[in-house]
Amino acid sequence: QVQLQESGPGLVKPSQTLSLTCTVSGGPITAGNYAWSWIRQPPGKGLEWMGVIAYDGSTYYNPSHKSRTSISGDTSKNEFSLQLSSVTPEDTAVYYCAAARRYSATLVVQEYVHWGQGTQVTVSS
Repeated sequence: QVQLQESGPGLVKPSQTLSLTCTVSGGPITAGNYAWSWIRQPPGKGLEWMGVIAYDGSTYYNPSHKSRTSISGDTSKNEFSLQLSSVTPEDTAVYYCAAARRYSATLVVQEYVHWGQGTQVTVSS
């Protein structure tokens, strides 16, 4: 019954912060049975893991983007969010939120059991 849905602006200007929210239905994000990730897919490229947040708020980030990535949770709204600062056109991608059964810095795509539909974010002036 777990469902995820991404939301946020589809267009972000270079140097600004990309902010997306994943709304989770069907269970509390604090239950401990899932870890909650952000994953993106740039045009013509493969999936890129951005980071994960655990039920207690612990996080891991992709080292390639760690310095400008923040994932946080809002338990009252049953949501978790992605903030990616100082964006460039290279950050243009479809952004997905997804749930895995394990909290780890080395999650692989096969471990994700629930996915949002994805949302297109374009970085352009």
